[in-house]
Amino acid sequence: MTDHHRSELPMLRVHFTPDDIARVRVAAGPDHLWEIVNSFQALFEGGDALSFGPWRQLVRPRLGGPADRLLAGLLPGRGYFPDFLTPTPGNGRELAAALDTVLGTSHTALRRDLALLAASPHRRRPLPDLARSLADGEPEALRRLGTALHGHHRRAIAPFWPQIRAQVDADRAARARAVLAGGTDGLLASFGPVLRWRPPVLEADYPVDREVRLQGRGVVLQPSFFCTRRPITLAFPAPDWTPVLVYPIEHTPDWVRGGSPHGTELGALLGRTRAAILEDVVTGRTTGELAARFGISGAAASQHTAVLRRAGLLLSVRHSKYVVHTITPAGIALLEARPGPSV
Repeated sequence: MTDHHRSELPMLRVHFTPDDIARVRVAAGPDHLWEIVNSFQALFEGGDALSFGPWRQLVRPRLGGPADRLLAGLLPGRGYFPDFLTPTPGNGRELAAALDTVLGTSHTALRRDLALLAASPHRRRPLPDLARSLADGEPEALRRLGTALHGHHRRAIAPFWPQIRAQVDADRAARARAVLAGGTDGLLASFGPVLRWRPPVLEADYPVDREVRLQGRGVVLQPSFFCTRRPITLAFPAPDWTPVLVYPIEHTPDWVRGGSPHGTELGALLGRTRAAILEDVVTGRTTGELAARFGISGAAASQHTAVLRRAGLLLSVRHSKYVVHTITPAGIALLEARPGPSV
Protein backbone atom coordinates (compact mmCIF):
# COMPACT_ATOMS: atom_id res chain seq x y z
CA MET A 1 0.00 0.00 0.00
CA THR A 2 1.42 3.40 -0.97
CA ASP A 3 1.51 6.35 1.40
CA HIS A 4 -1.01 8.09 -0.90
CA HIS A 5 -3.52 5.29 -0.44
CA ARG A 6 -2.74 4.97 3.27
CA SER A 7 -3.46 8.68 3.82
CA GLU A 8 -7.03 8.15 2.64
CA LEU A 9 -7.75 5.75 5.49
CA PRO A 10 -8.86 6.89 8.97
CA MET A 11 -5.82 7.45 11.13
CA LEU A 12 -4.74 8.23 14.66
CA ARG A 13 -2.06 10.93 14.82
CA VAL A 14 -0.25 11.63 18.09
CA HIS A 15 1.63 14.95 17.95
CA PHE A 16 4.81 15.30 20.04
CA THR A 17 6.64 18.42 21.20
CA PRO A 18 10.28 18.29 22.37
CA ASP A 19 9.00 18.18 25.97
CA ASP A 20 6.86 15.14 25.12
CA ILE A 21 9.86 13.25 23.74
CA ALA A 22 11.43 13.50 27.19
CA ARG A 23 8.24 12.21 28.85
CA VAL A 24 7.67 8.97 26.93
CA ARG A 25 7.53 5.82 29.02
CA VAL A 26 6.42 2.22 28.64
CA ALA A 27 4.08 0.98 31.39
CA ALA A 28 5.62 -1.33 33.98
CA GLY A 29 3.44 -4.28 33.02
CA PRO A 30 0.03 -5.42 31.81
CA ASP A 31 -2.95 -3.51 33.16
CA HIS A 32 -5.79 -5.62 34.63
CA LEU A 33 -8.54 -3.32 33.39
CA TRP A 34 -7.27 -2.99 29.83
CA GLU A 35 -6.85 -6.77 29.69
CA ILE A 36 -10.42 -7.28 30.93
CA VAL A 37 -11.82 -4.96 28.26
CA ASN A 38 -9.62 -6.20 25.42
CA SER A 39 -10.03 -9.89 26.28
CA PHE A 40 -13.83 -9.65 26.46
CA GLN A 41 -13.89 -8.07 23.01
CA ALA A 42 -11.33 -10.56 21.66
CA LEU A 43 -13.58 -13.45 22.68
CA PHE A 44 -16.14 -12.45 20.08
CA GLU A 45 -13.80 -11.42 17.28
CA GLY A 46 -12.85 -14.00 14.70
CA GLY A 47 -9.39 -12.63 13.98
CA ASP A 48 -5.96 -13.92 15.02
CA ALA A 49 -7.11 -17.52 15.44
CA LEU A 50 -3.50 -18.70 15.74
CA SER A 51 -2.88 -16.63 18.88
CA PHE A 52 -6.32 -16.68 20.49
CA GLY A 53 -8.18 -19.70 19.05
CA PRO A 54 -7.22 -22.21 21.81
CA TRP A 55 -7.89 -19.60 24.50
CA ARG A 56 -11.35 -18.85 23.06
CA GLN A 57 -12.15 -22.57 23.05
CA LEU A 58 -11.30 -22.77 26.74
CA VAL A 59 -13.05 -19.59 27.86
CA ARG A 60 -16.20 -19.31 25.76
CA PRO A 61 -17.96 -22.30 27.41
CA ARG A 62 -17.58 -20.49 30.77
CA LEU A 63 -19.57 -17.47 29.60
CA GLY A 64 -23.23 -16.76 30.26
CA GLY A 65 -25.53 -15.17 32.76
CA PRO A 66 -26.43 -11.58 33.64
CA ALA A 67 -22.86 -10.51 34.40
CA ASP A 68 -21.60 -11.36 30.91
CA ARG A 69 -24.69 -9.78 29.32
CA LEU A 70 -23.89 -6.59 31.24
CA LEU A 71 -20.32 -6.57 29.89
CA ALA A 72 -21.53 -7.39 26.37
CA GLY A 73 -23.74 -4.29 26.45
CA LEU A 74 -20.90 -2.07 27.67
CA LEU A 75 -18.14 -3.44 25.45
CA PRO A 76 -19.13 -3.53 21.77
CA GLY A 77 -16.68 -5.27 19.47
CA ARG A 78 -16.17 -2.05 17.49
CA GLY A 79 -16.34 1.63 18.23
CA TYR A 80 -16.57 3.45 21.52
CA PHE A 81 -16.66 1.82 24.94
CA PRO A 82 -16.84 3.77 28.22
CA ASP A 83 -13.56 5.42 29.20
CA PHE A 84 -14.27 4.94 32.90
CA LEU A 85 -13.66 1.18 32.54
CA THR A 86 -9.94 1.82 31.87
CA PRO A 87 -9.04 4.89 33.93
CA THR A 88 -5.26 4.63 34.28
CA PRO A 89 -2.33 2.63 32.84
CA GLY A 90 -0.74 -0.33 34.57
CA ASN A 91 1.49 0.63 37.47
CA GLY A 92 1.62 -2.52 39.58
CA ARG A 93 -1.81 -2.07 41.11
CA GLU A 94 -3.65 -5.15 42.32
CA LEU A 95 -6.93 -6.03 40.64
CA ALA A 96 -8.95 -4.99 43.70
CA ALA A 97 -7.42 -1.51 43.72
CA ALA A 98 -8.02 -1.14 39.97
CA LEU A 99 -11.69 -2.11 40.37
CA ASP A 100 -12.06 0.34 43.25
CA THR A 101 -10.91 3.09 40.88
CA VAL A 102 -13.59 2.13 38.36
CA LEU A 103 -16.33 1.97 40.99
CA GLY A 104 -15.29 5.37 42.34
CA THR A 105 -15.89 7.11 38.99
CA SER A 106 -17.68 10.46 39.34
CA HIS A 107 -21.35 10.68 38.36
CA THR A 108 -20.41 13.26 35.73
CA ALA A 109 -18.02 10.87 33.98
CA LEU A 110 -20.47 7.96 34.25
CA ARG A 111 -23.25 9.97 32.59
CA ARG A 112 -20.94 11.33 29.87
CA ASP A 113 -19.46 7.94 28.96
CA LEU A 114 -22.76 6.07 28.92
CA ALA A 115 -24.39 8.81 26.82
CA LEU A 116 -21.53 8.47 24.32
CA LEU A 117 -22.01 4.71 24.27
CA ALA A 118 -25.75 5.13 23.62
CA ALA A 119 -24.99 7.43 20.67
CA SER A 120 -22.26 5.24 19.14
CA PRO A 121 -23.10 4.28 15.54
CA HIS A 122 -21.12 1.02 15.93
CA ARG A 123 -23.16 -0.33 18.85
CA ARG A 124 -24.98 -3.51 17.81
CA ARG A 125 -26.31 -4.66 21.17
CA PRO A 126 -28.87 -2.76 23.25
CA LEU A 127 -27.61 -0.90 26.27
CA PRO A 128 -27.66 -3.09 29.38
CA ASP A 129 -30.67 -2.86 31.68
CA LEU A 130 -28.40 -1.33 34.33
CA ALA A 131 -27.25 1.53 32.11
CA ARG A 132 -29.51 4.16 33.63
CA SER A 133 -28.70 3.03 37.17
CA LEU A 134 -25.00 3.08 36.38
CA ALA A 135 -25.28 6.57 34.90
CA ASP A 136 -26.88 7.71 38.17
CA GLY A 137 -24.08 6.07 40.18
CA GLU A 138 -26.45 3.82 42.12
CA PRO A 139 -24.40 1.65 44.53
CA GLU A 140 -26.12 -1.63 43.62
CA ALA A 141 -25.52 -1.09 39.91
CA LEU A 142 -21.86 -0.31 40.55
CA ARG A 143 -21.56 -3.39 42.76
CA ARG A 144 -22.93 -5.59 39.99
CA LEU A 145 -20.52 -4.02 37.49
CA GLY A 146 -17.61 -4.75 39.82
CA THR A 147 -18.76 -8.35 40.20
CA ALA A 148 -19.00 -8.75 36.43
CA LEU A 149 -15.51 -7.35 35.82
CA HIS A 150 -14.00 -9.48 38.56
CA GLY A 151 -15.80 -12.60 37.34
CA HIS A 152 -14.53 -12.18 33.79
CA HIS A 153 -10.99 -11.67 35.07
CA ARG A 154 -11.24 -14.84 37.18
CA ARG A 155 -12.44 -16.98 34.26
CA ALA A 156 -10.63 -15.54 31.26
CA ILE A 157 -7.43 -13.90 32.53
CA ALA A 158 -6.29 -15.13 35.95
CA PRO A 159 -5.63 -18.76 34.83
CA PHE A 160 -3.27 -17.42 32.16
CA TRP A 161 -1.70 -14.50 34.03
CA PRO A 162 1.83 -16.01 34.24
CA GLN A 163 1.87 -16.48 30.45
CA ILE A 164 0.41 -12.99 29.88
CA ARG A 165 3.00 -11.43 32.17
CA ALA A 166 5.85 -13.32 30.51
CA GLN A 167 4.78 -12.20 27.03
CA VAL A 168 4.49 -8.57 28.12
CA ASP A 169 7.87 -8.78 29.87
CA ALA A 170 9.39 -10.05 26.61
CA ASP A 171 7.92 -7.06 24.77
CA ARG A 172 9.30 -4.67 27.40
CA ALA A 173 12.74 -6.24 27.05
CA ALA A 174 12.63 -5.57 23.32
CA ARG A 175 11.54 -1.94 23.92
CA ALA A 176 14.39 -1.47 26.41
CA ARG A 177 16.85 -2.65 23.81
CA ALA A 178 15.39 -0.19 21.30
CA VAL A 179 15.95 2.67 23.78
CA LEU A 180 19.55 1.60 24.40
CA ALA A 181 20.23 1.44 20.67
CA GLY A 182 18.40 4.56 19.53
CA GLY A 183 16.96 6.57 22.42
CA THR A 184 13.33 7.69 22.28
CA ASP A 185 13.45 7.83 18.47
CA GLY A 186 14.52 4.19 18.46
CA LEU A 187 11.78 3.26 20.91
CA LEU A 188 9.02 4.91 18.90
CA ALA A 189 10.34 3.45 15.65
CA SER A 190 10.35 -0.05 17.20
CA PHE A 191 6.53 -0.20 17.23
CA GLY A 192 6.26 -0.50 13.45
CA PRO A 193 4.30 -1.46 11.51
CA VAL A 194 1.42 -1.10 13.99
CA LEU A 195 2.63 2.41 14.92
CA ARG A 196 4.57 4.54 12.44
CA TRP A 197 6.98 7.15 13.80
CA ARG A 198 7.26 10.11 11.44
CA PRO A 199 8.74 12.78 13.70
CA PRO A 200 7.13 14.61 15.35
CA VAL A 201 3.98 12.50 14.74
CA LEU A 202 3.20 8.90 15.71
CA GLU A 203 0.59 7.44 13.34
CA ALA A 204 -1.59 4.35 13.29
CA ASP A 205 -4.56 3.03 11.35
CA TYR A 206 -7.68 3.73 13.40
CA PRO A 207 -11.47 3.38 13.04
CA VAL A 208 -11.89 7.18 12.85
CA ASP A 209 -9.64 10.16 12.21
CA ARG A 210 -8.25 11.29 15.55
CA GLU A 211 -5.69 13.94 16.43
CA VAL A 212 -4.04 13.76 19.87
CA ARG A 213 -1.81 16.68 20.86
CA LEU A 214 0.32 15.78 23.86
CA GLN A 215 1.26 19.42 24.62
CA GLY A 216 4.07 18.58 27.01
CA ARG A 217 2.21 15.91 28.99
CA GLY A 218 4.15 13.02 27.46
CA VAL A 219 2.58 9.63 26.83
CA VAL A 220 2.41 6.22 28.49
CA LEU A 221 2.75 3.35 26.03
CA GLN A 222 0.72 0.52 27.54
CA PRO A 223 1.44 -3.01 26.25
CA SER A 224 -1.70 -5.16 26.12
CA PHE A 225 -1.74 -8.90 25.62
CA PHE A 226 -5.33 -9.00 24.34
CA CYS A 227 -5.19 -5.84 22.23
CA THR A 228 -5.49 -6.93 18.60
CA ARG A 229 -4.57 -5.36 15.26
CA ARG A 230 -4.36 -1.68 16.21
CA PRO A 231 -3.72 0.60 19.20
CA ILE A 232 -6.38 2.10 21.46
CA THR A 233 -6.57 5.38 23.31
CA LEU A 234 -9.19 6.97 25.53
CA ALA A 235 -11.78 9.18 23.86
CA PHE A 236 -11.86 11.81 26.63
CA PRO A 237 -8.88 11.50 28.99
CA ALA A 238 -8.89 13.74 32.04
CA PRO A 239 -6.95 16.95 31.29
CA ASP A 240 -4.52 16.34 34.18
CA TRP A 241 -3.72 12.74 33.13
CA THR A 242 -0.81 11.66 31.00
CA PRO A 243 -2.31 10.33 27.75
CA VAL A 244 -2.21 6.56 27.33
CA LEU A 245 -1.71 4.66 24.07
CA VAL A 246 -2.42 0.94 24.33
CA TYR A 247 -0.63 -1.19 21.76
CA PRO A 248 -0.77 -4.89 20.80
CA ILE A 249 2.20 -7.12 21.54
CA GLU A 250 3.44 -10.13 19.61
CA HIS A 251 2.46 -13.60 20.84
CA THR A 252 3.98 -17.03 20.68
CA PRO A 253 1.34 -19.31 19.12
CA ASP A 254 1.36 -21.89 21.94
CA TRP A 255 1.15 -19.39 24.80
CA VAL A 256 -1.93 -21.06 26.34
CA ARG A 257 0.16 -24.03 27.43
CA GLY A 258 3.44 -22.15 27.61
CA GLY A 259 3.56 -21.62 31.37
CA SER A 260 4.07 -25.18 32.55
CA PRO A 261 7.46 -26.85 32.43
CA HIS A 262 7.34 -30.48 31.31
CA GLY A 263 9.10 -32.94 33.56
CA THR A 264 10.51 -35.08 30.74
CA GLU A 265 12.30 -32.07 29.29
CA LEU A 266 13.59 -30.63 32.54
CA GLY A 267 16.17 -33.40 32.66
CA ALA A 268 17.78 -31.89 29.56
CA LEU A 269 18.47 -28.71 31.55
CA LEU A 270 21.31 -30.33 33.52
CA GLY A 271 24.52 -28.66 32.45
CA ARG A 272 26.31 -25.39 33.03
CA THR A 273 25.59 -23.72 29.70
CA ARG A 274 21.82 -23.94 29.81
CA ALA A 275 21.68 -22.93 33.45
CA ALA A 276 23.89 -19.93 32.68
CA ILE A 277 21.76 -19.00 29.68
CA LEU A 278 18.63 -19.17 31.82
CA GLU A 279 20.18 -16.77 34.33
CA ASP A 280 21.43 -14.47 31.59
CA VAL A 281 18.09 -14.00 29.81
CA VAL A 282 16.48 -12.44 32.88
CA THR A 283 17.11 -9.05 31.26
CA GLY A 284 16.55 -10.29 27.69
CA ARG A 285 19.18 -11.50 25.19
CA THR A 286 19.25 -12.16 21.46
CA THR A 287 20.54 -15.47 20.08
CA GLY A 288 23.65 -13.73 18.76
CA GLU A 289 24.40 -12.15 22.14
CA LEU A 290 24.09 -15.50 23.90
CA ALA A 291 26.46 -17.08 21.40
CA ALA A 292 29.02 -14.31 21.93
CA ARG A 293 28.72 -14.28 25.72
CA PHE A 294 29.17 -18.04 26.11
CA GLY A 295 31.61 -18.67 23.28
CA ILE A 296 29.32 -20.99 21.34
CA SER A 297 27.97 -20.99 17.80
CA GLY A 298 24.67 -19.38 16.89
CA ALA A 299 23.29 -22.83 16.09
CA ALA A 300 24.26 -24.11 19.54
CA ALA A 301 22.69 -21.09 21.22
CA SER A 302 19.49 -21.73 19.27
CA GLN A 303 19.50 -25.37 20.34
CA HIS A 304 19.91 -24.47 24.02
CA THR A 305 17.16 -21.86 23.92
CA ALA A 306 14.85 -24.29 22.12
CA VAL A 307 15.19 -26.81 24.97
CA LEU A 308 14.57 -24.12 27.58
CA ARG A 309 11.60 -22.81 25.61
CA ARG A 310 10.00 -26.27 25.25
CA ALA A 311 10.35 -26.69 29.00
CA GLY A 312 8.43 -23.46 29.54
CA LEU A 313 11.42 -21.71 31.12
CA LEU A 314 12.07 -18.98 28.59
CA LEU A 315 10.11 -17.14 25.95
CA SER A 316 11.39 -16.23 22.48
CA VAL A 317 9.81 -13.36 20.56
CA ARG A 318 10.94 -12.03 17.19
CA HIS A 319 11.36 -8.26 16.89
CA SER A 320 12.58 -7.00 13.55
CA LYS A 321 15.56 -9.18 12.53
CA TYR A 322 16.33 -10.35 16.08
CA VAL A 323 14.85 -13.03 18.33
CA VAL A 324 14.81 -11.85 21.96
CA HIS A 325 14.78 -14.48 24.73
CA THR A 326 13.42 -13.68 28.21
CA ILE A 327 12.83 -15.82 31.27
CA THR A 328 9.32 -16.96 32.28
CA PRO A 329 7.89 -17.13 35.83
CA ALA A 330 8.51 -20.89 35.75
CA GLY A 331 12.16 -20.24 34.87
CA ILE A 332 12.53 -17.76 37.71
CA ALA A 333 10.98 -20.26 40.13
CA LEU A 334 13.42 -22.92 39.00
CA LEU A 335 16.42 -20.61 39.47
CA GLU A 336 15.24 -19.60 42.93
CA ALA A 337 14.73 -23.24 43.92
CA ARG A 338 18.15 -24.48 42.80
CA PRO A 339 20.32 -25.56 45.73
CA GLY A 340 23.51 -24.66 43.90
CA PRO A 341 25.23 -24.39 40.51
CA SER A 342 24.57 -27.00 37.85
CA VAL A 343 27.35 -29.39 36.95
